[in-house]
Amino acid sequence: MTTFDDILEEAGNFGRCQKRIFALFCMVSMPWAGVYVGIVFQGYTPDHWCRDSAVVERRQECGWSLAHGRRLTLPLVNSSGEQQQHSSCEQYDVDWNATALTCDTVELGLGKTPTTACKNGWEYDYEGRQSFVTEFDLVCSDAWLVDMYQATLNVGFLIGSIAIGYLADRFGRKMSFLMSSLLNGIAGILVAVAPDYVSLLVFRTLYGFGVKGGWVAGYVLITEIVGVEYRRTVGVLYQMFFSVGILLLPLLAYYITDWRWLQVVITIPYIVFLSYYWFIPESPRWLLSQNKKAKAVEITEAMAKENKRTLSKNIETLADDNADSNTASFMDLIRTPNMRKHTLILSFNWFVSAVVYQGLIMRLGILGGNVYIDFLISGLVEFPAAFLILFTIDRIGRRLPFATANIVAGASCFITAFIPDSMFWFKTVVACIGRLGITMAFEMVVFVNTELYPTFVRNFGVSVCSTLCDVGGIVAPFLLYRLAVIWLELPLIIFGSLAFLAGGLVLLLPETRGVPLPDTIDDIEFPNKMKENAEMKNQQLDNLLPQNNGITTNKDTETV
Repeated sequence: MTTFDDILEEAGNFGRCQKRIFALFCMVSMPWAGVYVGIVFQGYTPDHWCRDSAVVERRQECGWSLAHGRRLTLPLVNSSGEQQQHSSCEQYDVDWNATALTCDTVELGLGKTPTTACKNGWEYDYEGRQSFVTEFDLVCSDAWLVDMYQATLNVGFLIGSIAIGYLADRFGRKMSFLMSSLLNGIAGILVAVAPDYVSLLVFRTLYGFGVKGGWVAGYVLITEIVGVEYRRTVGVLYQMFFSVGILLLPLLAYYITDWRWLQVVITIPYIVFLSYYWFIPESPRWLLSQNKKAKAVEITEAMAKENKRTLSKNIETLADDNADSNTASFMDLIRTPNMRKHTLILSFNWFVSAVVYQGLIMRLGILGGNVYIDFLISGLVEFPAAFLILFTIDRIGRRLPFATANIVAGASCFITAFIPDSMFWFKTVVACIGRLGITMAFEMVVFVNTELYPTFVRNFGVSVCSTLCDVGGIVAPFLLYRLAVIWLELPLIIFGSLAFLAGGLVLLLPETRGVPLPDTIDDIEFPNKMKENAEMKNQQLDNLLPQNNGITTNKDTETV
C-alpha cells in the first residue's frame, strides 16, 4: 500500500506549488507580531504627573519647561529602591493660586506639605502621540488594567487555539484558516473603534480567538504538504517572518502616532488573507486521514502538475485510512505513555517560551530608553536564531539545540539581573543573548511539537499544547509589571529559573531528525517499528525501480 510520503516524492517534495503556498503563508506571520507584542507601543505608558489647571496656566505664562514645572510643584517619592523621583500619582494638597508660586520662584520649600492622590487627571510627556494608556488614563491605581490588555488577548488565544485546532482537524486546515481570518478582520476593526476600555478588552479577546488558531492551522498545512527533508526549513522560515513583523512594528509605530490607526494597519492583512480561498489547497494528508481519498488524489495531481511532475500508477493504491480515527480528542494526547510525556513536556515549554519571550519584549517599554530603537535592535537579534536552528538541527538534531537554547536564555536572564546599570553595553549584549536563546526555543517548540504527534491529531495536539503558551501570555504582563515595582530585575530571576527547568525537560523527548511524520499513535509509542517500516518501503521501491526500464522516474528528471 502506497503512502502519501511515497506519492509526495513523485509530486515533488518542495516544488513550485509548495513554494507558492509557503510564500503566501509566510505573510501570515508578519501581522501576528503586531497583535502579539503591539502592546509595547499601543499601551505605552509615558512619563506622567498629576494635572493641576493653575500649574498648567502658570507654566504657560512663565514659559517653564515640563521638567522645571514638575520640580517646583510635585512631591518627591522613592521608586523601586532608587533615588527619589517626582511623584507620578500624588500632588501637593494646596491651592496654587494662594501660594507664592511666581515666574521667578526657584524653591517653594513644600517638603512638609500634605499630599493627595491626583484629583483632576494627569498630564503626559507624550506630545503628538496617543496610546490607549493616555486616552483612558490607565496609570497609578488603574495601571494594572494595562496588563489586562495583553491578558485578554491570551485568553482569546487560549480558547481560540483549542476551538480552531479542533475545527482544523474536523473540517480541514484551509477552512479553519479562512474562518479565523474573517474573524480577525472583524474583531481587529472593532478593537480600533472601541468607545471605552471595557469594550476594548472584549473585542481584544475576540481578536485573540482567531489570530493564533489561524496561524497554527497555516503552519500545520504547510508542513503536511512538503517532504520530510524540508519540514524543518519551512517551519523555521515560517516563524522567521514573525521576526520580520517585529522589525516592521517599531517603524509603523513611529510614523503612526495614534494607537487606533496602528491597530487598523495591523488588521488589514487579515482581510487580504481571505483571498487565499482561491490560492491554497486543503492538506491532502488531512483528507486521507478523513478517508477522502478522491479529493486528496485530485489535489495531489494538481500539485504535481504545477510542479511539472507526473504521477505513476502507484497513486491508485494510495492508503485511504492512515489514522486511528477521523476525529481527534484530548484523551488521544494523554492515553498512552509516550503521548502523555510529549504533551506534558511540550506544554510546559510552550508556557515558558511565552512567559520569557513576552516578558523580555514588554520589558523594553519600562526601561526608560528610546523604545523604538531598543525594539528594533532586539528584533534584529531574532534573525540569527533562525539561521542557528537551520545550521544545527540537521547536523546535531532537534533535542540538544532546543535544550541548549532554553538554558542559554535562562543563564542570560540571571546574569543580566546582576549586571550594574553602569555597564550598559555589556548588560545590553547579555540581554540580547537571552532574547536570542528564547527566540530559538520558541521557534523550535512549534515544529518539534508537530513532529511528535500523528496526523489525525496533529493540529489539535499543537493547539492544546500551545494553550499553555496562552496561559504564559496571561501571566507574563502581571509577572513583569507588578514584580518590577518591587525590583526592576526581579522578573529576570523568575524568567531564568523557568528557562533552566524547561531546558532540562527537553532532554527527555525523543530525537526526530530524519524521522517521517507519524501517522498513528502506534508510530509514537513504537518509533523503532515506524523506522523499520519506512526503511522497508524505501527498499521495496528501490527494488521495483530497475524493473521499470521503459519509465522515466521523477527522481531522475522532471517531466514537462
